[in-house]
Amino acid sequence: MPKTYRQLWPQVVAFENLWQAYLAARRGKRSRPGVAAYDLDAEQRLFVLQEQLEHGTYQPGQYRTFVVREWKRRVVSAAPFTDRIVHHAVCRVLEPIWEARFIHDSYACRVGKGTLAALNRAQHFARGHRYVLQLDIREFFPSIDHAIMLDQLRRHVADKRLLALCTQIIASGTDILAEAYTPHLFPGDDLLALTRPRGLPLGNLTSQFWANVYLHALDLFIKQTLHCRAYVRYCDDLLLFTNDKATLHEWKSAIAHYLRTLRLTIHTQRAQVVPVTAGFPFVGWVVTPARRRLRRRNVVRFRRRYRARLAAYERGEIAMTDLHATVAGWVGHTRHGSTTGLRKAILGQAVPKVVSHA
Repeated sequence: MPKTYRQLWPQVVAFENLWQAYLAARRGKRSRPGVAAYDLDAEQRLFVLQEQLEHGTYQPGQYRTFVVREWKRRVVSAAPFTDRIVHHAVCRVLEPIWEARFIHDSYACRVGKGTLAALNRAQHFARGHRYVLQLDIREFFPSIDHAIMLDQLRRHVADKRLLALCTQIIASGTDILAEAYTPHLFPGDDLLALTRPRGLPLGNLTSQFWANVYLHALDLFIKQTLHCRAYVRYCDDLLLFTNDKATLHEWKSAIAHYLRTLRLTIHTQRAQVVPVTAGFPFVGWVVTPARRRLRRRNVVRFRRRYRARLAAYERGEIAMTDLHATVAGWVGHTRHGSTTGLRKAILGQAVPKVVSHA
């Protein structure tokens, strides 16, 4: 029987937890109007929030949604600042419970992990194996089933008040994601299955954490049932390595079948078994045992952004420090691969002079 935790609610609503959640939620965002307004009377506002949570009167606010188009359309949802504090407060209590259970090679949205660690691990496995199976999950965040998500949480959380709050947060983004989900029926479904509540909003801290909770069962299936020793996952992007191509094809079928229990499907056209020497895409790079190159679309994206920033600098709309920050962030990222020539090609053009409006 998995260990369950019952007395978690007092930890969530403790003022110190709410205060630390507030500090985390405002980090890097203090110049935004909503955050700046909260800062003027933060302590009193947190006492009010604490009282709402204790009395069960807290209600999530309306999301602000916007569309990001970077090769594919994504709907990103920004919760009100008060709600983001609640998200941090919940994660501060729940994350340690699952961190002790997550596999080592899950790298998204975890302290001490991230894209660089995932990239290094993938290249490490590529150097020791001949073939890799690449998988990604179709419409992952819009497809996350609320009933299954809550069942996953109940495996270790038996605190009814905390579960009720999690249910509120999970349900708060249902309408936003309805159009992002392509209807899919699984074996045994009737048409009523299409009305099942599903979807977690991109942008919530809780969504990133709960995505790892949702796929933890898949991680265990791959490690313990399929006995894949060389496995890396970053969010819904999976890599499995071995020396036998036929084994990877068997694993692909087994994973696709298992994902039905989570009401998820894989992108079948992208699910490929390839020699590691041919290179495989992962977290924005194309990886081989010897090299890693930026994916072409990432290069095109930065080139467009850099040109736009140069034009803005020339018009006097941004300062040199802003332009330098854009370049420094990209250079810091690209230094982790074979990109010396690429950096020279993109950054070698002369910086234009600022147009004088005098």
